[in-house]
Amino acid sequence: MAGTDNEPTAEALALGEELRRVVGGFVRSVRRQADTPSSAQSETLALLDRQGPMSVAALAAERRVKHQSMRLVVAQLEEGGLVTRLPNPEDGRSHLLALSDKGRAALERSRAARRLEIAALIGARLTGEERRLLRAAIGLIEKLS
Repeated sequence: MAGTDNEPTAEALALGEELRRVVGGFVRSVRRQADTPSSAQSETLALLDRQGPMSVAALAAERRVKHQSMRLVVAQLEEGGLVTRLPNPEDGRSHLLALSDKGRAALERSRAARRLEIAALIGARLTGEERRLLRAAIGLIEKLS
């Protein structure tokens, strides 16, 4: 039967597709206008920020990429001084990667640029009532998370 927990209704499927399309387009547009394109490096920095120090293997698993690909990304981040190596308390033979101060600052600059771009769009394009609706929509999207 449509609408059960296992099988979404046609309405839910249509809403899901529309939300995916609109949110994806919005994110890409803001990244482009703020000149903060997504990359393997930026996504890896954001992951380390959210989850804390991780091994190369754990980063690869979280990002769903091959270990060798993640090693290349990590090497680039290390070369740029954006991550640091820490001893792994669970395995003295390996290490964990963590955001460096430079990496944290780079991540915050990108986030600030996107935040300012979004704020400018809201200020220029939305009425007070539309801002109220946006606030409610954000709560609903968060509930879906």
